[in-house]
Amino acid sequence: MQRTLGTCYYPEHWPQDVWAEDARRMVEMGLTWVRIGEFAWSRIEPEPGHFDWAWLDHAIGVLGAAGLKVVLGTPTATPPRWMLTRHPDMLAVDIEGRTRKFGSRRHYCFSHLGYRDECARIVTALAERYGKHPAIGAWQTDNEYGCHDTTISYSDAARNGFRAWLRQCFTDDGNDGDIGALNRAWGNVFWSMEYGDFDDIDLPNLTVTEPNPAHSLAFRRYTSDQVVAFNRLQTEVIRAHSNAPILHNYMGRITDFDHWKVGDDLDIASWDSYPLGFLEDRVGADPQRQRDFAGQGDPDFQAFHHDLYRGVGRGRWWIMEQQPGPVNWAPYNPSPLPGMVRLWTWEAFAHGAEAVCYFRWRQAPFAQEQMHAGLLRPDSIEAPAADEARQVRDELAEAPEVTRAQAPVAIIFDYDADAAWSIQPHGAGLSYFGLVFEYYRALRRAGLSIDFLPPTTRDFAGYKLVLAPGLIHMSEELKQSLATTSAQVLLGPRSGARDPHMAIPVPLPPAFPGLDVTVQRVQSLRPDMPVGLSTAGHVVRYLEELSGSAEPVLTTSTGDPVAMQHGRVTYMAGWGDDICLDDLIDRTAKNAGLETIALPDGLRVRDTGQERFWFNYNSYPVDFDQGRIDAAGIMRQTLAQEMP
Repeated sequence: MQRTLGTCYYPEHWPQDVWAEDARRMVEMGLTWVRIGEFAWSRIEPEPGHFDWAWLDHAIGVLGAAGLKVVLGTPTATPPRWMLTRHPDMLAVDIEGRTRKFGSRRHYCFSHLGYRDECARIVTALAERYGKHPAIGAWQTDNEYGCHDTTISYSDAARNGFRAWLRQCFTDDGNDGDIGALNRAWGNVFWSMEYGDFDDIDLPNLTVTEPNPAHSLAFRRYTSDQVVAFNRLQTEVIRAHSNAPILHNYMGRITDFDHWKVGDDLDIASWDSYPLGFLEDRVGADPQRQRDFAGQGDPDFQAFHHDLYRGVGRGRWWIMEQQPGPVNWAPYNPSPLPGMVRLWTWEAFAHGAEAVCYFRWRQAPFAQEQMHAGLLRPDSIEAPAADEARQVRDELAEAPEVTRAQAPVAIIFDYDADAAWSIQPHGAGLSYFGLVFEYYRALRRAGLSIDFLPPTTRDFAGYKLVLAPGLIHMSEELKQSLATTSAQVLLGPRSGARDPHMAIPVPLPPAFPGLDVTVQRVQSLRPDMPVGLSTAGHVVRYLEELSGSAEPVLTTSTGDPVAMQHGRVTYMAGWGDDICLDDLIDRTAKNAGLETIALPDGLRVRDTGQERFWFNYNSYPVDFDQGRIDAAGIMRQTLAQEMP
């Protein structure tokens, strides 16, 4: 697989007489890809039904003539102002019942069928005109589904769509919906919440206290299905006119729709990587860690998403937007440490990226993102990241192509479980993403490479260790597949804790085949009341009380079981701190026959089919068994031999 570079460009922002020079400079910098068009609806169709193709024809022609491959974005994330005159009810509504306004982006509700028709119309026009254009190398649908809390909408369109969706979910043998079945599944006898008809069901917001968790989970699933349908509409139109691959640019820690299902309709997954913004905005690092990695980003957050989206893309994935300098949207916006743009790029390649595209080519001097750095300053002078991109260009010329290899460890990641945890966290700050991320960190601290798998996976061949932490609903098919795999399996906490409609199942969880473990009671822990373990470390945040005949492998200081094992399956009943998780991962990895490495803080390793990459996220050099690696440094090895 060849590794390539790219950038994001907005020709409509700049005079046409600079386009050719920009394209020439992009090629000189070693860029192959250029994404355009994803925000240009008002220039493509300035008035309803009146298309202005001349400028876009010229831009694609100029970029293609320079030797660049164009990723053409559908502009549906930014409907023009006239669209609201045609569809004044297309705007999303937030959980407090407030209607979003025009003047930014992503101002639409996924459930609005009139807006979907408009999207089909503009995508059809683009695909018919450019589907066979030789410069079009790929397509991007929309832009950053879910960004700015725009997945879930409480609009009238969503209410009507949700009622129809529920009716279909509870329809059997051609009947027109069974409201009694819904009432039983949701437990609506509680608090006299029973419904007489599907049209009686409202959206789960603005209730006096919390809504029924089954109601909330159903609405989250409905909303996710709307994103899938919205994306599928576009991919079907594009495929009718073009053979170029289709991708979407996902985001970091956006989990309110099922990326696996969206990915089923795409050829490539991509995501937008902003390490410094995410450190302050989404990682959840404590203040000291934020200071330690302020110019580098979290050592595991980017890698987590690289691995996740490699799974979503079934092996094919890109970085569509890579941070090249300070961003404009985080609580604090520092500059990257020298060398970090190069490190982030190579880290993506080490995790299997086909392309890394920097956002953006030239910093805009106007509007909301004028404080967001690019490869060029607003005056077209190169910004510091340009030299690092050029360095990567030169290194790519000498580097071998990536050979993909299955990792020895897999984590099952379930967006539906994330929804269930967010609806019923049972403690302040508890989240499914946070739990899975802590396990991922522990695996990375042990020097292990990781794959992510969807909860629909039934074949775990080739994996030595499979983790399913926090998988709150587990189908019987998944349980059987995990019970019969030859891999070591690590479950819990909360694995199998609810049925598909958020009820506590009987037998009590985890009810895993061949594992005599029962969760008797659960508690969330105060931050200042961790539970000490008999070995080292603590359980924090969440702890379950266990019974059963399985062997305790971790116990509290008072002898109560925290992790229990039978055969190849271990159930972990608590949220462990770093010391606890390091011990647990070391135990299960050794049982799986895996060799671990106790890595210094900030030093990480990733294996491909033929290379081993070492990355130093620290602002200082690190000495370790393989030698010394500089601050923001990279070391590559081939077949256990260090490359010069």
